[in-house]
Amino acid sequence: MADAQRMVVIGGNATGMAAASHARRLRAPDELEIVVLERGDFTSYSSCGIPYWVAGDVGRAEDLVVRTPQEHRRRGLEVRMRTEATALDVERRRVRLRPSGAEADPSGEEWLGYDHLVLATGARPVRPSLPGVDAAGVHGVQTLDEGRALLHALEAEEAAEAEGPEGGRAGHASGRRREAVVIGAGYIGVEMSEALVRRGYAVTVLDQAEQPMNTLDPDMGVLVREAMEGMGITTVTGADVTALRASADGHVTEVVTGDGTAYPADVVVLGLGVRPETALARAAGLPVGDSGGLLTDLTQRVRGHRDIWAGGDCVEVLDLVAGRTRHVALGTHANKHGQVIGANVGGDYATFPGVVGTAVSKVCDLEIARTGLLERQASDLGLRHVAVTVESTSRAGYFPGAAPMHVKMLAEHRTGRLLGVQIVGREGAGKRVDVAAVALTAGLTVEQMTALDLGYAPPFSPVWDPVLVAARKATTAVRRAVRG
Repeated sequence: MADAQRMVVIGGNATGMAAASHARRLRAPDELEIVVLERGDFTSYSSCGIPYWVAGDVGRAEDLVVRTPQEHRRRGLEVRMRTEATALDVERRRVRLRPSGAEADPSGEEWLGYDHLVLATGARPVRPSLPGVDAAGVHGVQTLDEGRALLHALEAEEAAEAEGPEGGRAGHASGRRREAVVIGAGYIGVEMSEALVRRGYAVTVLDQAEQPMNTLDPDMGVLVREAMEGMGITTVTGADVTALRASADGHVTEVVTGDGTAYPADVVVLGLGVRPETALARAAGLPVGDSGGLLTDLTQRVRGHRDIWAGGDCVEVLDLVAGRTRHVALGTHANKHGQVIGANVGGDYATFPGVVGTAVSKVCDLEIARTGLLERQASDLGLRHVAVTVESTSRAGYFPGAAPMHVKMLAEHRTGRLLGVQIVGREGAGKRVDVAAVALTAGLTVEQMTALDLGYAPPFSPVWDPVLVAARKATTAVRRAVRG
């Protein structure tokens, strides 16, 4: 393999393995040696599935793994597990690496040269510097390893309670319900609150924002709050967590907020979002944007570096509606980035044009979706806009199972260009956001949207789909604003 080039991939999940696998399909091992460095125990897994694993919808961690290291190796990739990259030498085109894990030998460092370097380091969960945050019982859920640690802790807690006063910790003998506190009410926070409720915990969600889901406008977030409280989830907004308290044995017992309120906790889950994991890249002098993600061109090549590529949760992407880059941590983009990188390293050509900011989630039977801009984002960009909200149903009103759905739509003041859509409703609500995502990508106006030829039958929608009802109302609002 003396004449072969070497592709080194740092990170063995969505972007990294998609890039490596696609490059391998395009170039044989005697043309391109591919080495993947992964510091954890899993490759190619779904982080988004962790809350559903904790809730019991997914039976095993292995069910979330799309392809194991062994399967990747059989496809001609050299996958080095529990191996961490510790430094980049851009000038000499090499990576310093060592075994990872508490039991690893710190003297086992080595340098590995590359012709093509792929940074797929992902994102790290936000872990605030608070007293007690490192106590036992405080968990993140960004990786399968973290999800497994949380699940084992929950199972141990439940088993100890089942054993009675001798087996459980103080407080369980009284027969009180197990308490869980989730800090943060974003996507992970609301999904984990559902998972813990379903495991029998009394759940309190603490969040600094005015309403849960700050990826929605507050008037839509309040619908999420009402639904969560209807499911028995205590939701405390405007809550500034100041400390976590632990028992004598070091296990978390309470979460304290700025007003002095202490919330009892047998387990705490951090759902404060993530930041790009770019420490390695920063130390090497690679360019990062305002939100801390690596900056790339449309081919996912790091700006100013012909032989370095990056994708997934460690990069910033172009927001096609806002016209600027931002950090969006989603597996859909990560996989697409990997395909683009693999194509370009493999001798083909591909680009990733950008995103419109589409996301969908759920808490119990409530579906939550958004795409494009929120009102505050449009205002920050200096975009004059109108906003309308409609309430409709997921099916024809007379058809069994028809459920309420709220749709909020933003349009530019004079042009009527669609700027954003938010949807909160029951079954059948969430995926309707895809229609709006396509309209945003195509640059449609709300008036053009009213003529979209969408599928109709009573089991699926009213005659006027809720998204089109919102578009009609937005069209009227734009006309009135122009006349005004």
